[in-house]
Amino acid sequence: MTSLDRLPVGPPAFDQPSGAPHDRTELRGVLGRFATGVTVLTAGRDTPRGMTANSFTSVSLDPALVLVCVVRTAAVHETILTEQAFAVSVLSGGQEKAARHFANRQRPRGAAEFEAVETVPGRHTGAPVLVGAQAWLECSLAARYDGGDHSIFLGSVLDIGRAAADDPLLYFAGGFHRLDD
Repeated sequence: MTSLDRLPVGPPAFDQPSGAPHDRTELRGVLGRFATGVTVLTAGRDTPRGMTANSFTSVSLDPALVLVCVVRTAAVHETILTEQAFAVSVLSGGQEKAARHFANRQRPRGAAEFEAVETVPGRHTGAPVLVGAQAWLECSLAARYDGGDHSIFLGSVLDIGRAAADDPLLYFAGGFHRLDD
């Protein structure tokens, strides 16, 4: 018998979840155990829209592709489809207020939506990029996929930038955190 024969098979033992797999509350609790970075997704030159998003990831380095998931009822969803472009600001540890602002469904809309944060227009898309972000990307819309109540937007990276310091804003278990927490 080799040492590989003694490895346990199957998932590790853990407490059984209190809800069924389709229980939304339990599912959110399970998915919330995956720590993510926090971004603000923006689109639109003339009437910009934005939203806080943590469903963002790199897809490919060659070609340079990223994806972001956007609920279909979000105002920025239609703007991305119309503009065929978007920007992603990866938030720094000091930008929790901006993350909360763009997650608040009662925030002002249109140009007033961006009065609470300092932005610059993206060079290629015109979409607002948040000043002070940890990093940022501008993307053209390469594809859209069905993702249940969300659309999965695949972006072809047009431009990038990053801050000199490493101080990301993180999201875990329903709350914002920093690396030094």
